[in-house]
Amino acid sequence: MMADSSGDWCTIESDPGVFTSLIESFGVKNVELTELWSLDDDSLKTLTAPIEGVDNAAVHGLIFLFKWQRQSASATASLEGRGTPLTGDAVPDGLFFAQQTVQNACATQAILSVLFNARDAIVAQEGGESKDEGDDNGRRLVLGQTLSNFKDFTCHFPPDLRGEAIGSSDEIRKAHNKFGRSEDAFLSDPTKPKRMATDDDDVFHFIAYVPHEDGCVYELDGLQRGPIKVGDFNKDEADKEWIKVARDAIQARLSNYSPTEIKFNLMAIVQDRRTYLNERLNALAAIGIEENDPAMVHIQSELHAEEEKRAQWALENARRHHNYLPFCVELLRSLAGSGKMDGLMSKAKTRADEKRKRQQKS
Repeated sequence: MMADSSGDWCTIESDPGVFTSLIESFGVKNVELTELWSLDDDSLKTLTAPIEGVDNAAVHGLIFLFKWQRQSASATASLEGRGTPLTGDAVPDGLFFAQQTVQNACATQAILSVLFNARDAIVAQEGGESKDEGDDNGRRLVLGQTLSNFKDFTCHFPPDLRGEAIGSSDEIRKAHNKFGRSEDAFLSDPTKPKRMATDDDDVFHFIAYVPHEDGCVYELDGLQRGPIKVGDFNKDEADKEWIKVARDAIQARLSNYSPTEIKFNLMAIVQDRRTYLNERLNALAAIGIEENDPAMVHIQSELHAEEEKRAQWALENARRHHNYLPFCVELLRSLAGSGKMDGLMSKAKTRADEKRKRQQKS
C-alpha cells in the first residue's frame, strides 16, 4: 500500500469481504457483497429469494471483473449486445456515471457506481440525520454521511469531473488504500518510476451493471465516455428481471474470450443477509412460534453463520493489512545463521528445475 500522502491508489483484491468492509468504512449500511459462481436462472434467483419466506431481497447492482483486452478499448461498440456510450443530454436523468481518471481506482469506482445509483437509497443531511426515515427492514441502502456529501457535491458535474473528484477525494482514496497489501510498499522502490503494463501482462478491470428508474439496465465502465444501455426490463418485477438483462450482457462479453479463459469474477451488491434473517425471525415470533421450533432454530443458525462469516472477513482483512516482511527477513536471517539456508536453496532450485522440465514436456 502506498503512503497516503503520495496520492496513489493501490490495487485491491476482488473479494466480497474486502469490498463489504470497504463499503461499510464509508458509513454505508444494509448491504454486502456476494460472489456469483454461475449465471443460470436458479443462481440468480438465490439473490432475490435467498431463504424460504423471503422473495424480494434487494439487489442493487453487479460488479464484474475481467481481463482487459486491447481491442476492448477501441472496438467496444462492436461487441455483440452492446450499444454506444451515452453522452450529454442522452444520459438519463439521475443516472450517476463517472469516468475513471486515476489508475487502480476501477474497483472502488465500480462500487460507487452501484451505490450512487441504488434505488430509494437513504441519504444523509449535514449533521448526520437521514433525509428519509425507515429503511424498509434493510431493503433500502443507507448511503452514509461521506458518500451522501460526495454525491450531493458532484451531482451536476460532467463525468470527467466526477472522476477527478473521486481521484482527488482523500476520504475515498484512504479507505480504498486501507485494503491494499501492506508489503506492496516494501517490494517496490519509491525512487524509481512505476513499471507500465506491457502486452505480456494480465491487466484486469472492474465495471458495474445497474438498473435505472427508466426501466433500462446500464453498463457503467469508467474507461468509456458514458454509460451503455444493455437492455430493458419489466419494472413491476424489477430485481428479478434486470439481473437477467445484465446476465445476458455479461455473457455477451464472455463470448469474446477463449473458452479456456477463466480469469473472471462476478459479485452482486445485495441486501445484508442479517436484515432479512432478523425480519423473518421476528415474523415467526410474532405469530407465536417457539424458539426451539425447527424453523426458528434454522434461522438462528443462519444468523450465527453470518456473524461467523463477518468475523472471518475481519480476520482475513487484518491479515491483508499486516506487514509480514519483517517476519520473512528475520526468518531468512535465522536460517542463514543456522547454516540451513544453502541446503534449502539447493532443494528449491532442484524443484524449480524439475517443474520447468515437466512444463516443457507438456
